Amino acid sequence: MVNTQAVTRRAVVTGASSGIGAATVRALRAQGWDVVGVARRADRLQALADETGATTIAADLTDPDAVAALAEELEATGAVHALVHVAGGARGTDRVENGRLDDWRWMYEANVLSAQMLVASLLPLLRRAASSDGHADTLFVTSTAAQVAYPGGSGYNAAKAAESMLVKVLRQELNGEPIRVVEIAPGMVHTEEFTLKRLGGDVQAAESVYAGVEAPLVADDVADVIAYALGSPGHVNLDLITMRPVAQSAQHLLARGPLRVQPEV
Repeated sequence: MVNTQAVTRRAVVTGASSGIGAATVRALRAQGWDVVGVARRADRLQALADETGATTIAADLTDPDAVAALAEELEATGAVHALVHVAGGARGTDRVENGRLDDWRWMYEANVLSAQMLVASLLPLLRRAASSDGHADTLFVTSTAAQVAYPGGSGYNAAKAAESMLVKVLRQELNGEPIRVVEIAPGMVHTEEFTLKRLGGDVQAAESVYAGVEAPLVADDVADVIAYALGSPGHVNLDLITMRPVAQSAQHLLARGPLRVQPEV
């Protein structure tokens, strides 16, 4: 039976210790959601909880036992209306022939296997919320790297393409249930950690990626779109949102320098 009274919806946001995940916690809290932020780093989660009033749970989402414990804690503390899976990342820019197995394995575990384990563990809770309150949501932040290959991106291309395919399959498998499956694929987003971690902590190399680019996306931009997708009417599913800064017309086409209108001929 669907609850016709106003419901305070609760979202689980992964990758909440920094970047897009932390920005999403802030955006959803600002819209009145109850939010559970999940990430590895407990100290950062505590700071976010103090700032926003969100609940936080420290967990390594590549660990099956940690994911199972997360699901148990969520079940014991309330309904789950939305899973927002932001956690993931890239390591390295090696060519295929030089790829480091540990980096590739980590990217697959962090981007793909974590998504599968979270869906398997939290779907029963999402179904209960949808049954009582009208609908539930799953939302996955993938990347334009899932759509277009580029030299040096092979491991990340492969992992994000796999995650994107998981999302597409899940949407079909949940056909007929009131559970939305949304994919958001950002292009260039300037966050404090993503490229820095990918490049092994090389600050100069990380900043050079964004040098001269007028207004790359920032975490708040992606969080705003996530909040919009979750806040849209329950019968509306935004299957795939690809978002880039205006300076990035395609994966390979990036303007460096001021954006200017072409002079009239």
